[in-house]
Amino acid sequence: MITFDPDALAARIGELEEELAAPGLWDDQARATAVSTEHARLSKRLERYRRLQREHDDAAELLELEPDLADEIAGQLRPLRAELERLQEDALFNGEYDGGDAVVSLNAGAGGTDAQDWAEMLLRMYLRWADHRGFQAELVEASPGEEAGLKSATMTVKGENAYGLFKAERGVHRLVRLSPFDSAHRRHTAFAQVVTAPLLPDEADVEIDEADLRIDTYRASGAGGQHVNKTDSAVRITHLPSGIVVQCQNERSQASNKQTALRILKSRLVELQEEEREAELARERGAAQDIGFGSQIRSYVLHPYQQVKDLRTGLEVGNAQGVLDGNLDGFVREYLLARAAGKAV
Repeated sequence: MITFDPDALAARIGELEEELAAPGLWDDQARATAVSTEHARLSKRLERYRRLQREHDDAAELLELEPDLADEIAGQLRPLRAELERLQEDALFNGEYDGGDAVVSLNAGAGGTDAQDWAEMLLRMYLRWADHRGFQAELVEASPGEEAGLKSATMTVKGENAYGLFKAERGVHRLVRLSPFDSAHRRHTAFAQVVTAPLLPDEADVEIDEADLRIDTYRASGAGGQHVNKTDSAVRITHLPSGIVVQCQNERSQASNKQTALRILKSRLVELQEEEREAELARERGAAQDIGFGSQIRSYVLHPYQQVKDLRTGLEVGNAQGVLDGNLDGFVREYLLARAAGKAV
């Protein structure tokens, strides 16, 4: 079981403080920024723990003095327990980018109009989950389907551990339901893919050869829907060697859209490197790989029964609507724990 270790955290903060005090650190801007960012994040985390510890100790002391207030004190401790669970969750994030922001892309897969509708349902689910976690989510691009839903969508999610949490969602998501687009109202299966990458800073040192890029500009059009921002300056960038395509249409100018699209492209290329490294480690361990674009991670069944099942951990939830309304913490936490223990399938 992975637990929050305040002593180890304090020791790491001490190491970072020594490095920050070393002469010449800022000669390497990238390294200095990384050390400074990690120090600020871990210091904030340790202070949260110490504050929770103080509040817990105060409550325990009050209970000893006033045992008749037990119910009231128990009520005050509930939010502390929830916050402590978040701190324990923090111990699961040890990747280079886990503590930072994320770029999340959704693409409709097999299933026609149902798949495009499913992609929009997933976008709604993730926007609600992001709000529940206190993240700032911003839609960068959304391409409407021919009849309904979305062909694709990309959003940035900003907040502590955003990437560490959202990367647990990458893979293919499967929906089974009675199709509202079938006149016979038959059961249909639809697929959508989630791709997650760390949102890199604008100054990130990721080299891209301009000759490897095809840049197209276009006007966002079509049915649009509530998620689409119509502009005359949308930009689509294709990275020819990898086949990665990124789009941006939410800025006012073509130059701004291009800058945002390039930033997302850099993030996607870094994620591709991360996936390749994880795949190599999995092969060395002889473990099953759960990464890559073709991996199905979760099944959402709305008919003939209600159930959401994570195929990596085996966790099942009967309240499918609750999950679609953004209640994803249980699935993500279970996967992160299993992954940390080497048990995720």
